Amino acid sequence: MHIMNKNSNFQPDDYTESADPPTRLTQSIIEFCRFARSNGLSAGVTETLDSLKAIQAITIGDQVAIKFSLKSVLCSSKDEWDLFDNLFQSFWHGAEHQAPLNRTRAESSQPTAKTALILGGQSHAIQSPQDSGKAVWGASPNERLQKTDFSQVPQNDLAALEELSLRLLKRMSLRLSRRLKAVKSRSQVDLRRTIRNSISHGGDPIDLRYRGKKLQQDRLVILLDISGSMNPYSLFLVRFAYALGKHFKRVNTFIFSTHLFEISHLLRTRELRDALQGLSQLATGWSGGTKIGQCLRDLVSFHGKKLLARNSLMIVLSDGWDTGEPEVLSAELASIKRHVRKLIWLNPLLGLDDYQPITRGISAALPYIDVFAPAHNLESLLQLERHLRAAR
Repeated sequence: MHIMNKNSNFQPDDYTESADPPTRLTQSIIEFCRFARSNGLSAGVTETLDSLKAIQAITIGDQVAIKFSLKSVLCSSKDEWDLFDNLFQSFWHGAEHQAPLNRTRAESSQPTAKTALILGGQSHAIQSPQDSGKAVWGASPNERLQKTDFSQVPQNDLAALEELSLRLLKRMSLRLSRRLKAVKSRSQVDLRRTIRNSISHGGDPIDLRYRGKKLQQDRLVILLDISGSMNPYSLFLVRFAYALGKHFKRVNTFIFSTHLFEISHLLRTRELRDALQGLSQLATGWSGGTKIGQCLRDLVSFHGKKLLARNSLMIVLSDGWDTGEPEVLSAELASIKRHVRKLIWLNPLLGLDDYQPITRGISAALPYIDVFAPAHNLESLLQLERHLRAAR
């Protein structure tokens, strides 16, 4: 069943039969949860993942079931329950809605034009006449999307950013994986292999075989902060980790808040939607507090011997807000720094003009960080290629 703005000129035929319905459904639900959060609901990453899980259990064409499934997951108070119907009608049907109850940093994620969506489909923005063809500061659409803060992406740009980010992150990951592939040192001829190979050429050593040490591909160790303060960024950064995991043989990914969980196996799926579905099954601390030092201690204790070595590059994706003791964070980073080749910390808050790294967590971490860079938009994430090249 198609749910869309009845006044728009959007037609069901705009979707081809070759499109993938589960992917479109996942995208639509994520967009609605983001829209609801920016317009008064307190739903975070946990509720978004629960919404994806709930939708799997009902018939996609049943609009009433979908509405009440989302309502039961996303609303945690009577005020939110009363507000939900208006938001649902506004998002899926393009009706007018009241002003947000709480204006947050994600304020600009409200639709700038009425949006027509298909339940189970990706979003297709319906531009108003005055928005048609309008440029932003002279930038092309792709340039603008790459520079937009994840927490401020307009609702009608989410689908385009999703497609662009997956495409560009895939290219970056492929280039990096090829550049860091194992190579052989051609320093010494391997006589045994050369003679064995020459038999097919009548005994003439036409093709020399070399003996040398194989250089292993670098190992990436990724730690992604999923605490409450990272809500506007977590799902975008999961896609970042997913793209790296698809193209590196030696990558281990963890999520953390007050506890540490490895999700490497969940990110080795063929499709991103399958990875998100797997993440929704985890009873983790999504949107909770943060104890970075304790989580790093668990990493060293339970995974250190396997993962922390001179060919390891650690990437921490976190805003540095820590409720633990800074002394613990300092001690664990000092230990990790002695074992890995480079420690890269990507902080979404560095994208803010007035940000200063003065919180207890970041202050404790800075002396041990080799690269401290932003991770607030697609452009900043693509800079990882430069950081890793420098690490070589």
